[in-house]
Amino acid sequence: MEAIVDSHCHLDFPELAEDLDGVIERAAESGVHLMVTISTRVRRFEEILKIAERYEQVYCTVGTHPHNAAEEPDVTAEELVAFSNHPKVVGIGEAGLDYHYDNSPRDVQAAGFRVHIEAARQTGLPLVIHSRSAEDDTVSILEEEMSRGAFKPLLHCFSSNIELAKRGLAIGAYVSLSGILTFKSAEEIRRSAAMAPMDRLLVETDAPYLAPVPHRGKSNEPAFTRHTLECLAEVKGVSPDEMARATSDNFFTLFSKVPRPEIFQRGQAA
Repeated sequence: MEAIVDSHCHLDFPELAEDLDGVIERAAESGVHLMVTISTRVRRFEEILKIAERYEQVYCTVGTHPHNAAEEPDVTAEELVAFSNHPKVVGIGEAGLDYHYDNSPRDVQAAGFRVHIEAARQTGLPLVIHSRSAEDDTVSILEEEMSRGAFKPLLHCFSSNIELAKRGLAIGAYVSLSGILTFKSAEEIRRSAAMAPMDRLLVETDAPYLAPVPHRGKSNEPAFTRHTLECLAEVKGVSPDEMARATSDNFFTLFSKVPRPEIFQRGQAA
């Protein structure tokens, strides 16, 4: 199969951090030759960066997850921009809104979201967006902020309604599918994926969470990206190789700071 990118995982989380060499090795054996480990706390960014510096095939982002927005209300766009100057930092976030758990006050989440949007706007790096049970406010903020100046949105781990997908796509967003796509209950997500243009789709694990079928209920890891990709290929009516090529091309278009390794050149993947 063509080489695959896991565009969103959390290699610093204990389930993966305890066996990083094994995680990276199993990913390569499954055809996953590049991954982005995602920041959830700016104050712990150095831990993320060390992982990205340790492995050639790992890059990272910088940002504060909406769950942790109240812990880091003082994070500024200038601070995010400064961290993003490192060659291994290729995105801003994840940031956004989560009304399912409401671990941080909603106004604090929104304020942090706008700070991250400004950093994405200034750097030109993609903004990795978390949205759960907050579709209306998420898209309203995105549309309002886009009118103030362009930035590159990525709706990560898409698990919302098709209206968010449509309105996100309308402002230029990319949509990333996780293992949820493979769940029996995910019919609306599959409809959103079927509707989305091929040149706007990415795949991810969100590891260690949301392991796809046939690993559901287990700890997730980048190697399992292949299962989501195969499901997405079926939804779109194309071969897994074609989907791997498309999602990899989309990744390098969106995450344009990431140099394209030789294995992602046509015909080079094992």
